[in-house]
Order: sequence, then C-alpha cells, then structure tokens
Amino acid sequence: MGSLGVTGKVVACDPEVASSSRGNTSCRNAGYLWRNLANMVSKSWNNIKLLSHGWKTHSKSWLKANMILAHGGCSEDCSYCPQSSRYNTGVKAQKLMNKDAVLEAARKAKEGGSTRFCMGAAWRDTIGRKTNMNQIVEYVKEIRDMGMEVCCTLGMLEKQQALELKKAGLTAYNHNLDTSREYYPNIITTRTYDERLETLKHVREAGINVCSGGIIGLGEAEEDRIGLLHTLATLPTHPESVPINALIAVKGTPLEDQKPVDIWDMIRMISTARITMPSAMVRLSAGRVRFSVPEQALCFLAGANSIFTGEKLLTTPNNDFDADQNMFKLLGLAPKPPNFPEYEKDSEDEKMEASV
Repeated sequence: MGSLGVTGKVVACDPEVASSSRGNTSCRNAGYLWRNLANMVSKSWNNIKLLSHGWKTHSKSWLKANMILAHGGCSEDCSYCPQSSRYNTGVKAQKLMNKDAVLEAARKAKEGGSTRFCMGAAWRDTIGRKTNMNQIVEYVKEIRDMGMEVCCTLGMLEKQQALELKKAGLTAYNHNLDTSREYYPNIITTRTYDERLETLKHVREAGINVCSGGIIGLGEAEEDRIGLLHTLATLPTHPESVPINALIAVKGTPLEDQKPVDIWDMIRMISTARITMPSAMVRLSAGRVRFSVPEQALCFLAGANSIFTGEKLLTTPNNDFDADQNMFKLLGLAPKPPNFPEYEKDSEDEKMEASV
C-alpha cells in the first residue's frame, strides 16, 4: 500500500511491505497506489486481512477535546451540515464564545486526559474577521501555556493568518477535503476543492501540522472513497492527522435521509488510511456515537489511534466522556502525551523552573 517519504513521492505500494524497511524503496507509481486502494476499499481484501495490516502500525491512542466557538449562520451549502444558514435545522447563529468559557473548557478537557484541544467556528473563511481572529490567537496562546496541543478549524485561511496562528503556538489546523474531487460538487458548491487544498498548503507552509480527512455515507461510490484517500496520500507530505467521519444525517439538511454507515465500511476506510499513511494519527471521528464498544474496538484494531472527546462535536452529538474513559480502561488503551517540538519543550522546562 502507499506511503510517502519526505519528498512526497509514493514509496511503498505493496500492503505486505507498507510497514517494513522495504517500503522505503519500492513501487514509486501513484497508479499502482490507486489500484491497491481500490482492492482494499472495494472488498477484494477480506476484513480480517485488513484488520491484520492496520494493526501493524497501531500506536498509543490520542484523546482530543473539541469545542465550537461560534455556532450556525454559515453562508455555505455543505449538504451534511446543520450549521448552514440555508437549511432549517434549528441551529441559531451565535457569537464567538468568551475567553473565560473557552479556557474553562480547556482546563476540564486536560483534567479528563485530553492532550489536544480543538476550537472550531462555523465560518466559510476568516476574511473580515480581524477582531475574532485576534481573540482566537489569544485563546491559542493561553491554552498552549496549559501544556496542551491546540487545533483550530475556522474555514479557509489566508497565508498571513496561518503565520499568525503558528506564532501563537497553534499545533494543527483542521480542513477536511470531505470526499473525492469528482463527487465534491454534489455536496458543496460554495467552495471549490482547490480552495480547500490551498488552505492546506498555507497551513503546511506556515509550519502547522495538517489535519485533513473526510466523510463517508454522503451517497458517494467506492471510487470516491478511494479518490479521497488517494488525494490525501499523495499530498507533498502526509497529513499528521486524518479524521474519518461517518455521516450523522441531520433533519433539515439535504442528506437527512441517508442511511447510517455500516461499521465494516468505517473499518475499511480506517484500515486503508492507516496502511496508506502509516505515520498519521487516524481519528475515529463523527458518527462514533452510533458504534458499540466492540465495534469501536475493531476500529482501533484496524488502525484508528485518536478520538474526539466531549459531549458534542462541531455539529453533532458525541460519546459520553465517562463512557470513553471506561472504554479505554476496558481495551487497555493508553493516552498519548502532547508532542511539542524540541525548542518548545526547552521553553516549557524553563517556565517550570521559573515557577519553582
């Protein structure tokens, strides 16, 4: 299966060697990667084989807390999203949350074992939001001072805004591709696929980790799931985090009648993402609330090593925090500590010494 080296070229296409040293020198052909993705997503591989290969690159699990800073009123027409002002979903527009509420939520998340705190806003982009962006920059700085990683998802970013967030200490920026380039116009018309890729480029060039994945259950074909993973796996550098979301159909949206995603479809996407992007944190994201503990255990076995915690994701319900803690204990999964660059670790040590 495919993995990318630092040059961004496909260097490991055979699933048998994806996690081995041989994967560093074989199969430099993106077409071969596509064919292997097709075999995995389209059920040519049996589920046990996929689980086996996904498990080979498993690591400690990452708890990530999520908080939405500004609800509703979004001008975009994403067919799955109750935050859109175009749909009658009962979500009302809300101003940016105040600093005290955000920092209190971050403290509770850290106390509960989360190592990363993600803040999201229902915005198309950040243009013309200078006051709000200044506030968010301050939130990022203060949460980093708590010793947590910080992630944001605020819509499209300009280059300068990405640089400002990096300077504040932002760890990662989430901007999903959602689906394949070909199926994308069926889901969203107010933002192009290339605009999404441009935001990822700005984030990467600013030195911020990229968090980008997609959603299954939108009505897409298997080829579209392949296309999504192929695009992610052939970026110049793999995303550090790859969220795999299962659609939760929300009443009032154009996709309200979509059938729930089958657990084995979720497992196949997770395992294929894990094999294709072996160093990424593959996140079991939206839709997890529908899966039982044994089903989630299979997702971890397939290669998922990160989840969102908290009562609510950006737009949909999430699993109960205590239930997640009990699941982690039951499965013997260990939280992954925050990962800061060496120069930042030195700075943290200096702060600790100063406080003593």
